[in-house]
Amino acid sequence: MAVARKIKTLLTVNILVFVGIILFSVYCRIQDRSQELVQIVRSADRRARSRGAKAGSLADRESILQRLDHLEEVLCVYTQVQGSLAKPMGLVEGPGGLGQGGMAATLRDDSHESETKYEEYGYNAQLSDRISLDRSIPDYRPKKCKQMTYPDDLPQISVVFIFVNEALSVILRSVHSVVNHTPSHLLKEIILVDDNSDNVELKFNLDQYVNKRYPGLVKIVRNNKREGLIRARIQGWKAATSPVVGFFDAHVEFNIGWVEPALTRIKEDRKRIILPAIDNIKYNTFEVQQYANAAHGYNWGLWCMYIIPPQEWLDKGDESAPIRTPAMIGCSFVVDREYFGEIGLLDPGMEVYGGENIELGMRV
Repeated sequence: MAVARKIKTLLTVNILVFVGIILFSVYCRIQDRSQELVQIVRSADRRARSRGAKAGSLADRESILQRLDHLEEVLCVYTQVQGSLAKPMGLVEGPGGLGQGGMAATLRDDSHESETKYEEYGYNAQLSDRISLDRSIPDYRPKKCKQMTYPDDLPQISVVFIFVNEALSVILRSVHSVVNHTPSHLLKEIILVDDNSDNVELKFNLDQYVNKRYPGLVKIVRNNKREGLIRARIQGWKAATSPVVGFFDAHVEFNIGWVEPALTRIKEDRKRIILPAIDNIKYNTFEVQQYANAAHGYNWGLWCMYIIPPQEWLDKGDESAPIRTPAMIGCSFVVDREYFGEIGLLDPGMEVYGGENIELGMRV
């Protein structure tokens, strides 16, 4: 028995020493990267003041941004060692797990709770809680889109999400996906507009998570009464500070290369409103399904719908070309912030869902 206790004690000590070495090495890496970043910033500042040349200034800025991105990777490793912010809330971060690659996912334990959440949210919220906030999805862009290059001096964007009583995991996956797939120098801020939700986890839990996970990047605007979709969007526009604003429902996932073409089109002509191509996330399995390229039109009842692209677009045979469209699916659009104000925003008197799909096309 004495020998067994000694062996157990030695194993415990060895494990503690090993864990201590790992934590110490991570700490040292963070310190080294932090010192390196400080030296780079000081060096860039001295070079910028001594040269005063625009080209040199841009090069220094790019160097700093690259170092910041690398430092963020090190900090993410440190966060994983310390423990995930999502785990105490029953959510999942990082790669792997259910639904990766946009594949259909299912749960073995279909419970009464699952049925209740279906009724509450209109989708499988219990399954969403088990899918990583950082899951990968398939890149359905046409081949030519993947080969395109864009200007270096694109304007920054504020991304506005509107929600009311949405599942916390769905909101946070929207936030994670836009951060993960938007170049950091183009994403000015994320604005969450809570249109007076009464779901308690969308108060303290949401605030605590975004403030710790994305300090200074995510703002939360809370309406004191239910304003509805249009006035909630206007609240998000008022809070935005970047030259371009993107408006989205809070149950979306962004893909790689989504923002550069939108910002490029607006940079070319600020009087354009850009509608990103939309695929489908199935409500029951969270499988990502590709939709065919389409324009947005409407019928005589003024219901917005997908329509076949114009013949002139089809004749070009270029799937990467933008499609001119008379209407919009209201869940996502990108617009120059000042131009949006100049045309009168959206009509704050609209009370019924769907009117903005037609109205904005007429204003433009």
